Amino acid sequence: MTRKRVLTGARIFDGARLLDDHALMIDQSGKTQILAPAAIPETCDVHRLDGGIITSGFVDLQVNGGGGVMLNAAPSLDTVATIARAHRHLGTAAFLPTLITDTRQHGIAAIKAVAQAIDQNIPGVVGLHLEGPHLSVTRKGAHDGDLVRPMDDDDIALLLDTLQFIPNLFVTAAPENITCAQIETLSTAGVVVSIGHSDCDYDTAMRAFDAGARMATHLFNAMSQASARSPGLVGAALDHPDIAPGLIADGIHVHAAMIRAALAANRGRHDVFLVTDAMAPAGSDITRFTLNDREILRRDGRLTLADGTLAGADLTMPQAIRFMVDHVGEPLEKALARATTIPAGLLPQAPDLTHVDAMIWLDDKLDRPRWLDEL
Repeated sequence: MTRKRVLTGARIFDGARLLDDHALMIDQSGKTQILAPAAIPETCDVHRLDGGIITSGFVDLQVNGGGGVMLNAAPSLDTVATIARAHRHLGTAAFLPTLITDTRQHGIAAIKAVAQAIDQNIPGVVGLHLEGPHLSVTRKGAHDGDLVRPMDDDDIALLLDTLQFIPNLFVTAAPENITCAQIETLSTAGVVVSIGHSDCDYDTAMRAFDAGARMATHLFNAMSQASARSPGLVGAALDHPDIAPGLIADGIHVHAAMIRAALAANRGRHDVFLVTDAMAPAGSDITRFTLNDREILRRDGRLTLADGTLAGADLTMPQAIRFMVDHVGEPLEKALARATTIPAGLLPQAPDLTHVDAMIWLDDKLDRPRWLDEL
């Protein structure tokens, strides 16, 4: 019989706390258990790590591409698998392939591709995020304004049908192009609606949240800003008790001082969570790619259109965690939670992040993720 394995010598993140002087025991089925040293059975094989941190892999609810490809460019099983491989190398245990505003036909193809990936157990793929096309042209960012349109009855029917094949279905929409009745229908059925790419005012946003929207897409970016007499979507996302705001923590999309202000102002029962908003360059060396026939350039940690408009992020989760610690001033355990347990808690069907094949080891610089089942 195969003996249980025990890993020692690293700090262990239990989802909320960083534990020193503890061990992780892995049984024959891959189930893990955190133990005090005195509780380690004598019959185990003990392997001592050289420092670092043991944690669950990252959970990323907004992944547009990776490995040199975009989901939009070719929404197929092969594309999803390529993106999954790239993000697994970056330490991601669970993610939502994300389709940026595109045609209805591309949306249907993306749904089919992700459903196939889930059916074939492609590692990391746990659902789908449709970011558009029901956005505001005013706040479209890098999305193609010619493809932006109102949500209609056929869209609702398609999304409700998709829940049969994709358990974690997220939709980013703007109140300019989705009604409160539509939000209520979708959220009641199990679709997670996120408000984003919108120029709506505070009251309109609050009505959308009251109707059942439960997230705000990449806080501060592509949305109406907060000011003294007009809190906008930013203010509503931080003021509503049921909203979880996503955040791109790279120092490019949002200044560290604004992140600190947002964390202090958030009144919701859900914490702010981290997303990479990763595009095709993630896990690759490419310096340019196309989105809806427009060239995106990779320069100095930025991804932009030719006119300088930000187009997603050139960011990994370890980089986002380091930014939260080094520049925002967060405790490491809180930053880790924002990349793991907090976003996992927003998934209607969350994966088991305590199984060995969903756990990673990070060195003390929060880099070089390695999967525990490969150590």
